[in-house]
Amino acid sequence: MTPSQCRAARALLDWTQPNLADAAKLGLSTVVDFEKQRRKTISEDAKTAMRTALEAAGVEFIDGTGVKLSAP
Repeated sequence: MTPSQCRAARALLDWTQPNLADAAKLGLSTVVDFEKQRRKTISEDAKTAMRTALEAAGVEFIDGTGVKLSAP
């Protein structure tokens, strides 16, 4: 998942960064820093937690380039 995919996925869900942080059980600064690319690296565990939270809410990641809402 890229930072832009993360932002787009949140937009599809109408989630704020704090919503994602809560859903992924991460600190808000982790989400903010990832999306704004403030850190050179972010742990794979943190990326997985964010992606898992977004997927659980109905987001589907497309070939590493995009996102969409899953069909009901």
